[in-house]
Amino acid sequence: MNLTILQADVQNFINENLRTKITKVVLKGSPFNAISIQEIANQILAKQKSEKKLPTWFLTENIYYPAKISIEQTSSEITADYKSKIVSGDSIIDITGGFGVDAFYFSKQFKKVIHCEINEELSAIVKHNFHQLKKNNIEIFAGNGTNFLQKTSKNFDCIYIDPSRRDDVKGKVFLLKDCQPYISPKIDFFFTKAKTILVKVSPILDISQTIGELKNVKEIHIVAVNNEVKELLFLLEKDYENTIEIKTINVKKEKTERFNFNYKEDVLSNYSEPLSYLYEPNSAILKSGGFHQITNQLKVFKLQQHSHLYTSNKQLNFPGRAFKIKHILSYDKKKILKLLPNKKANITTRNFPKTVAQIRKETKIKDGGNTFTFFTTDYKGKLIVLICEKVS
Repeated sequence: MNLTILQADVQNFINENLRTKITKVVLKGSPFNAISIQEIANQILAKQKSEKKLPTWFLTENIYYPAKISIEQTSSEITADYKSKIVSGDSIIDITGGFGVDAFYFSKQFKKVIHCEINEELSAIVKHNFHQLKKNNIEIFAGNGTNFLQKTSKNFDCIYIDPSRRDDVKGKVFLLKDCQPYISPKIDFFFTKAKTILVKVSPILDISQTIGELKNVKEIHIVAVNNEVKELLFLLEKDYENTIEIKTINVKKEKTERFNFNYKEDVLSNYSEPLSYLYEPNSAILKSGGFHQITNQLKVFKLQQHSHLYTSNKQLNFPGRAFKIKHILSYDKKKILKLLPNKKANITTRNFPKTVAQIRKETKIKDGGNTFTFFTTDYKGKLIVLICEKVS
């Protein structure tokens, strides 16, 4: 940690060059004797990445930024705020602290937070930043979080774990056994230190497989931001053996979409030909696999078992995109083009044998515009095309 970076003239230089192309900054070299241009470039790049992801840090003076990869891997403020409200109590320990965004938000809900980070330099950076952020209920430990738990006599209301999903050989890894720490063999020990464990895993992990690897799963939270799944959270409670609740959330600028259901709930879908309106679930629901629960809870019909598109006669408040169906036809490029005078449309395929690229090549439909086309299969097995307009 090069403390010279925190000097006023250096901070001014970083802020003045936030909108400058980084190659231009690097080519000019460092204007400061005690700081390399590489160090300055990292501060600029990391701060740029924080502007939307971590606005509190971005707007706070004298924040010291770690290697850019730490900013890329950390939770956003949106997701950190959400997960902090899943758990409650007096004390929580984050045994894989990283840049400290989650610990910062946990400190708003808990009286005491312990932030453990095995990288000593990153731990020092986090300690400095918490001082700048005026956080005084977070204790910093530079070392292995699991070792800290083994040595301490303290118990906690919750243990939070965000295992590292990268290694030196494979790069990104997506199985629990390839992450550090490997949680599964340590769960019984963790439950001797806390009754609740919150685990963040890669969004691409298989939910059923992960449930099988973990113990006493009570809730699964699938968090999407602007229809992109960002976090998959497993809430574990000691001795819990009842129904697992799956909670999906999609945080958008204009609204927040929520849809909850019980895991392995025994329900069946109702099917129909396309009616007046078409619905496409958001990415969090698609990840959850709650396709049958949608028809039962929201009173819509499914087009086909594997299409994951829904329909109704009346417009509903649906957690995803909603469209007014204008035309329903078979896959015939001449008929399609007659209904698209400017030969422009947005194309989505669901359970259809051709890709978007193949369809565009065959039909010459250009991308864009206000018309939305869905190429899919109905419950009778017929290939159909739905020409729609988006509704709010």
